Amino acid sequence: MMTPKSGLFLSISCIAGIAAVGSIFELSSGEPQLGSLITGIILVASIPLGGLFFYAAVRDAKANQ
Repeated sequence: MMTPKSGLFLSISCIAGIAAVGSIFELSSGEPQLGSLITGIILVASIPLGGLFFYAAVRDAKANQ
């Protein structure tokens, strides 16, 4: 059963995934709007955050079954 806490974690995970994909497209386009350094930082930060929050959402949902 999904709780508000696991729903929030899953939402943050989705946002991090969207940020990662957007950063990849920005970097592959040639000249990112925010610059290569900031876009790279967003990419590097969003990948582990997405995985971490997804794991937390699954763990919280399993704990509340």
